Amino acid sequence: MPTYDYRCEQCGKFQIEQSIKAKPLTQCPTCGNPVRRLIGKNVNVILKGSGFYSTDNRKESTTGKDSADKAS
Repeated sequence: MPTYDYRCEQCGKFQIEQSIKAKPLTQCPTCGNPVRRLIGKNVNVILKGSGFYSTDNRKESTTGKDSADKAS
């Protein structure tokens, strides 16, 4: 479940885990004042394994011939 950041005028910043389909909060769960959902700036993406570079799965030629055909 994703975590969303909110800001309350009285309580400050807080985070809530919500479903993607859930509507954003309109009131602070602590004090009941109006809240505003913040847009995250720092997204940590970790790319693990192979297949993330353009050269990982690229064929040597675009003609459809295998490299074995080139050797002969």
